[in-house]
Amino acid sequence: MLLRLLGRVAAAAAVVLGVVLLTFLLLHLAPGDPAVHLAGPGASAAQLAAVRHTLGLDQPLPLQVLAWLGRAATGDWGTSLATGRPVATMLGEAWPWTAALVLLSLGLSYLFGIGLALLQAQGSARRDTILSVVSVALFAVPAYWLAVVLVWVFSWRLGWLPAFGGAGVDADFLPAGARAVDLLRHLALPLVTLTLIGVGGAARFVRGSLFDARREPFLVAARARGLSGRRLLLRHLLRNALGPVVTLLGLSLPALFSGTVFVEGVFAWPGVGRVLLLGVQARDYPVVMAAALVSAVLVVLGTLLADVLRAWLDPRVRHA
Repeated sequence: MLLRLLGRVAAAAAVVLGVVLLTFLLLHLAPGDPAVHLAGPGASAAQLAAVRHTLGLDQPLPLQVLAWLGRAATGDWGTSLATGRPVATMLGEAWPWTAALVLLSLGLSYLFGIGLALLQAQGSARRDTILSVVSVALFAVPAYWLAVVLVWVFSWRLGWLPAFGGAGVDADFLPAGARAVDLLRHLALPLVTLTLIGVGGAARFVRGSLFDARREPFLVAARARGLSGRRLLLRHLLRNALGPVVTLLGLSLPALFSGTVFVEGVFAWPGVGRVLLLGVQARDYPVVMAAALVSAVLVVLGTLLADVLRAWLDPRVRHA
């Protein structure tokens, strides 16, 4: 296990490096010039050249990326070109908002997704077909489209929930209880958006695992011992079917973080995704590079965590 883990860590480091290099190359190949954004459209050629020299943009690309990697390795992610603030500070302020949204959505998605899959596994073929259509439809809906629909229904038509931001303009002057209610009202729509889509994916995957586990020899032996009903479903079928779900759970965390980019953009949720969107619009290289690095690290950590948990839960994987 230790040798396998070390090999996976080395491969993960290579993946992170590849993502960073590709992101850096695509940023510089994209149209637009951050120097123009900083100096203004009326700046002279000499002024633009001075800005590029100050930012180090006049150096060859290999030197630029090596300089950025060297600073990033020491924890220095640079300064935002658009705001002049340290990138680490900006992401540190936005991180709790995104983490709260993602972790709540992940928990609710798997809670309701597993419940939906259990209803399919122990129900009739008609129920299974109806719920399969519902779960596939939820999983296929684009997050930004669902977010806009929810804003139109619950904010514009009904006026029940706020559509934008993480808190009201008067939140700092509210007592603790009212401030918590205000936060929950602003959290509701982005959380529902991500959870509905996550429920569809979790239900489809768990359902497939449950139906595959039905044909395993251990289930036949359990039935032969007289087990049936809820005990057979929960103690044997669900327990063994959740092994592959651990892999999906490890990969869902980085996928949710990347999926929140558009959802946070629609709802103006003050998280990492919104910071990334604003950075892309402003051609803010340090912000985009730091966000790409964080996303890549999350992907490889999620994959490693899923592999370790799967091997720990399933001796067959560990021995293989």
